[in-house]
Amino acid sequence: MGLRINDTIPNLTVETDQGTLNLHDWVGDSWAILFSHPKDFTPVCTTEFGAVAQLADEWEKRGTKVMGISVDGVAEHIKWKADIETVGGAKAGFPIIADSDLTVAKAFDMLPADAYLPDGRTPNDSATVRAVFIIGPDKQLKLSMTYPMTVGRNFAEVLRALDGLQTSTGRGVATPANWNVGDDVIIPATLSDEDATAKFGEFTKVLPYLRKTSL
Repeated sequence: MGLRINDTIPNLTVETDQGTLNLHDWVGDSWAILFSHPKDFTPVCTTEFGAVAQLADEWEKRGTKVMGISVDGVAEHIKWKADIETVGGAKAGFPIIADSDLTVAKAFDMLPADAYLPDGRTPNDSATVRAVFIIGPDKQLKLSMTYPMTVGRNFAEVLRALDGLQTSTGRGVATPANWNVGDDVIIPATLSDEDATAKFGEFTKVLPYLRKTSL
């Protein structure tokens, strides 16, 4: 069975370009994002790592750690970071897991248990290692997204989703479609109108089950 929302992530010990790390210890009391890649020195992935590097201040502002995953070794990761920093124009200070034995890819259900990397492999052999996992301080998976190799990830959407998760869990609300910080939020249907008023003050009832308020 695959890793699902609210499942606790596997507590793996991994090798990275910044040394050996334990995933649960690394997450600690922070939010965390793991983003995976099928191979080093690939064009789309290089732009994505560059985008993550550019957002260092945004991750810090949200108390969020980021870690890459690629199914190549530490030596390749270290060399690749020079390209990433050239493309991104920013220091890539986050670690990258060296998942050459596919332990992480399999544990996070990105590849089947019997998957292996053949000699002379190409990115197509690990094409499904193209996911984003947002993890809460409780070490539980809060959100996942999977992309094909030909479509670069939208990290503005990753940030927006992270904001939504932090707002919904921290304030006991939900967020509507296309929500951004500062927009109205949705009051949970489990609250009566009386309780909603006591907790949030004034609100707008769009439908009997859809009530919006500002924070």
